[in-house]
Amino acid sequence: MLSSALQEMACKFGTSLAFFFLLACLAVIITISVIQGHKRVFESRLKYGIVIDSGSSRSTVHLYQWPAEKQNNTGVVSQTLRCMVAGPGISDMLVDNAQDQQSWASIRECMNNITKIVPADQHNSTVLYLGATAGMRLLHSQNETKSNEILRNLQNYLQSLPFNFQNASIMSGKEEGLYGWITVNYLLGNFLERNIWNMWVRPAGGKMVGSMDLGGASTQIAFTLPDPNAEGTDIVRVSLYGYEYNIYTHSFLCYGKNEAEKRVLAALVKNSENATHVTNPCFNLGYNMTVSAESIFGTECIKTPADYDPKQMITLKGSSDNGACRDVVQSIFDLTSCTKNCSFDGVYQPSVGPGDFLAYAGFFYTAQAVELKGISQLDQWNSSTWEFCSWDWPTLKKAWIAEKYRKSYCYSAHYVQTLLVNGYKFNKDTWKHIDFQKQVHNTNIGWSLGYMLHTSNMIPAEAKLVRLPMANSVFGGLLFLFTALTIVSVMFLIIKAVRACY
Repeated sequence: MLSSALQEMACKFGTSLAFFFLLACLAVIITISVIQGHKRVFESRLKYGIVIDSGSSRSTVHLYQWPAEKQNNTGVVSQTLRCMVAGPGISDMLVDNAQDQQSWASIRECMNNITKIVPADQHNSTVLYLGATAGMRLLHSQNETKSNEILRNLQNYLQSLPFNFQNASIMSGKEEGLYGWITVNYLLGNFLERNIWNMWVRPAGGKMVGSMDLGGASTQIAFTLPDPNAEGTDIVRVSLYGYEYNIYTHSFLCYGKNEAEKRVLAALVKNSENATHVTNPCFNLGYNMTVSAESIFGTECIKTPADYDPKQMITLKGSSDNGACRDVVQSIFDLTSCTKNCSFDGVYQPSVGPGDFLAYAGFFYTAQAVELKGISQLDQWNSSTWEFCSWDWPTLKKAWIAEKYRKSYCYSAHYVQTLLVNGYKFNKDTWKHIDFQKQVHNTNIGWSLGYMLHTSNMIPAEAKLVRLPMANSVFGGLLFLFTALTIVSVMFLIIKAVRACY
């Protein structure tokens, strides 16, 4: 009898011990997973990079950081600071001395802020780039001497900073489109995601999103091609995070929102019976504006008329005529050079369907003006544009749109639809795959982040200074151990339960 009682006590003790081990193992597994996945303190040495985006209308300074221990040969980059430089783009330098002084003061303020953020012992290893885009591409073709002087002045200043200055250069349109595509897909998480082992892996499916950027002087489109062996002047093959991608990318100079509007105005002036008093169907009824001929024709994007006088004043009078506005916008595109596998101006382009696209910069601001940011239908865009353009100027002045840009949104709404439908060949089915956005995860979309991601391939990885809270090998070993103990405890309890029943 005593022996039976001892056996029963031992059985209860064993069951209690197994149950305790089960709970303890589960607690340990949950704890280490939470710590490793959510409380991981990155004590690796960080590396920094600075990219100055010198666009046609303004400059922006970006500071990025990434762990020195890279994943699959490309740094995992995040934005630390975004500083807007006051004044217009650098292509407008050496015109107005007071304006230049304002721009230089703002550039210095941005760089001083970055100098304080980056640790002093990291200054020498922090790379610094300046990339100029379409505004400088136009200036370089118009006045190479002036363009070179502007870049030389900026280079002299940037070389005086404590950072590792690399270059100040004019970026090609193809590069601008490619880096925008990289930014879009990085921010959307299409390159990397963390798995259960807290390691970066490629997401299942590897679906990529196309990129469309509308700047002031140029517009870019970029998307992946299903054929990995496709070749052509506008097809680029890049390697990111250990995988290769075949990208179609093209940039259209003079088709940025501002330059295209000048071309529309020039067409109206040339076709008007009175070249000094011109009806503009893209201005809302009741809005009038008087400008110099130079403000319209003073660009490399427009061929000046024979009787051109840059000081001639031209009055533009709005008429809110949707049909005429659409016609004059379409007139600046060459849509007849080819009809198959091309966009416009005779440029080769594969079909955009059926993939998703993210449209940002000028595309987003135009969509916001007609209250269609995000995803919409083509019919919605068309009806919203016609309604917006039908308003008279007093009605439009009551809208939330900033006064500086208000006059141009009727034109730009027609322009975006013409560019996407007649130019890039989106239709009712593919339009609904376009997402008009300004940011992804609170980060502005642009080429600079993609540039830093791509450039980080050339930066050698370094060893960690301090061990992380738990190395992946240790984490994996502990997870295996306590998972095994959990299984053993469960099996023990099941055996006990079966014996108790029989």
